[in-house]
Amino acid sequence: MTIQNILLKKYAAPVLLALMFSATPALADELGDISKLAEQGQQDAALKRVDAYLEANPKDAQGMFTKGIILAESGKRTEAIATFNALTKAYPNLPEPYNNLAVLHAEAGEFDLAKRALETAIKTHPSYATAHENLGDIYARMASEAYDKALQLDNGNSRAQSKLSLIKDLFSTGAKTTVAANTNTTPTRPIRPAAKKVEATPAPAPAPAPTPVDTTADAEGDVRSAVDAWSQAWAGQDIDAYLASYADTFTPAKGRSLSAWKKLRRARVTAPSGITHKINNETIEVIDDSNAKMSFKQYYKAAGRNAIHTNKTLILKKVDGTWLINKEIASN
Repeated sequence: MTIQNILLKKYAAPVLLALMFSATPALADELGDISKLAEQGQQDAALKRVDAYLEANPKDAQGMFTKGIILAESGKRTEAIATFNALTKAYPNLPEPYNNLAVLHAEAGEFDLAKRALETAIKTHPSYATAHENLGDIYARMASEAYDKALQLDNGNSRAQSKLSLIKDLFSTGAKTTVAANTNTTPTRPIRPAAKKVEATPAPAPAPAPTPVDTTADAEGDVRSAVDAWSQAWAGQDIDAYLASYADTFTPAKGRSLSAWKKLRRARVTAPSGITHKINNETIEVIDDSNAKMSFKQYYKAAGRNAIHTNKTLILKKVDGTWLINKEIASN
């Protein structure tokens, strides 16, 4: 099964046309050049240019979307999810970012999260055919897993076997999710995550109970990737990606409100002409499926100022499949 995403379309949400597509031809050409770099395999160069574009146009939906596409195609799943999440917060009525979040969640086997994202896309834009079709694929995949489980428990269940065979036939005959038509003259380039083919299991013998899989290492890697993305956004002064690394429930220090803290951080992160931020000697503790802690030594230097060395601990929580910072504890 292949679940694909699409690039923003001019007709996606007519009410947002003036907001989304007021870019000058020069800006549109710049994004076109950035996309061509990515198509040619020059993802690092494309990311640098799209970051520069967003620094000059921080509210540009197409620019943010383009960055998310490049990150996803570069295998930087955590950063891509953070970018698309930021886009949904900035433009909650756009369905495509939710669709792309569903693609990334489906790629990781997180079908409940993918389903939720697609349902939100449909809620914002009920006529969005791609989301409807992708949601059907998600339901089919979830159904195949349920039928497969039924067969493991009762390998003589002919009804479950027939239904599973129907799903196999559906996808083996070429049915797959499609990319909705795009009215832009510039060719679009969909993300194509690894195909997830639904396989029928013809009357399997009863299987022994599966050995529990230790996912701690995977969780630690995801936490580390999330913190690395936060650090890179800080050093790159990408304030939107930086703030997107924090949960909505984040508790600022010194009793500040979250809105006041964001305003202060926006000023401090964007003001210097350059920032260096590095972390080392990190330790990670995965508390449970939704909570983790990472401690490290932090090196921070803003242009024209002395370097600051800090011991820092981040308390993270998993929100919609993404590790976000919920609390910071710093000491010198």
